[in-house]
Amino acid sequence: MTRFVVTGTDTGIGKTIFSAALARATGAPYWKPIQSGLEEETDTEIVARLASVPVRAEAYRLVTPASPHIAAEIDGVNIDVEKLTPPPGDLIVEGAGGALVPVTRTTLYADLFAKWQVPVIVCARTALGTINHSLLTIEALRSRGVPIHGLAFLGDAVEDSEAIISGISGVRRLGRLPVIDPLNGETLADAFKANFNVADFL
Repeated sequence: MTRFVVTGTDTGIGKTIFSAALARATGAPYWKPIQSGLEEETDTEIVARLASVPVRAEAYRLVTPASPHIAAEIDGVNIDVEKLTPPPGDLIVEGAGGALVPVTRTTLYADLFAKWQVPVIVCARTALGTINHSLLTIEALRSRGVPIHGLAFLGDAVEDSEAIISGISGVRRLGRLPVIDPLNGETLADAFKANFNVADFL
């Protein structure tokens, strides 16, 4: 079974692009439980365009582009965390921002991951600051008993950073997705195939 949660060390680092690549390579459906911000192309729409896989409707679509907890309050929406349980079967679930982003005033994404017990892939950018952000993310997940499948690096190669994060944490490197230009379904698939072993996700 291909069933993973994709989280990250920060917002805007490329989790959605990695999720699209993973979904396309494995054929697994995609689900973003909460979408915050609807003015631009949503993450679900991006994955549908790039991955050509089934996508599930979000449990919550919030207009305000912000952390789900405050976006929901601004939009007048009450988020019921019980509605955020992933459906059964093959699935790529993408969180929002980093692992400690609040879903509500009392629940973080990492708390949901601990409840779900679905293996998590930590996406980490390779830019300056990634060692600290990555190790903190891994510690936060482990402290809650979240199973971690591995690390997926995003961006230009920085071998020392990638190696020390994996070495100190003991979390395996799955690969690194480089910057892709132009970005489309075919170039994304080629980049994933060149830099990851799809068998690691099946």
